[in-house]
Amino acid sequence: MDKCPCGSGLEYAECCGPIIAGTKQAETALQTLRARYTAHVKIEIPYIIDTIHPDKKGEYDEKVIKEWATGAVWEKLEVSSTTKGGKEDSEGKIEFTAYYKEKNKKQVHSEIALFKKSEGKWYFYDAEVPSVKQVINESPKIGRNDPCSCGSGKKYKKCCGA
Repeated sequence: MDKCPCGSGLEYAECCGPIIAGTKQAETALQTLRARYTAHVKIEIPYIIDTIHPDKKGEYDEKVIKEWATGAVWEKLEVSSTTKGGKEDSEGKIEFTAYYKEKNKKQVHSEIALFKKSEGKWYFYDAEVPSVKQVINESPKIGRNDPCSCGSGKKYKKCCGA
């Protein structure tokens, strides 16, 4: 059996496979996102193109999508958050990160994807770059001449700060 690349833990034939094949329709924005990621992994370019919102199709180049999908070694998909995008919704936002290698270099693609439902079908509509969260160290800074925090009794500069 073949696990689905989307990370759901399900078999491909029970998860994204039927959605990509067109025998089952994605019921949520998240299912559409997972199937689109899987379509990149499996080089199923027609599904990727078919799930771009009709108002936005002109903004995407099939050749570029295919080059990216075939040139990458897809490693995993992580979904950070979802806002709406359920069966009864007409829009949804999903923040996710896709990990892949391109020319043997690790790459990370993070975005907040906007999905819209039209005539009962979910489509990728647009994306934005997530804001970078600045890390602030709130613990007091150890000075060079302060005692080392490891408890050795030495000055920081002569111990862990060396």
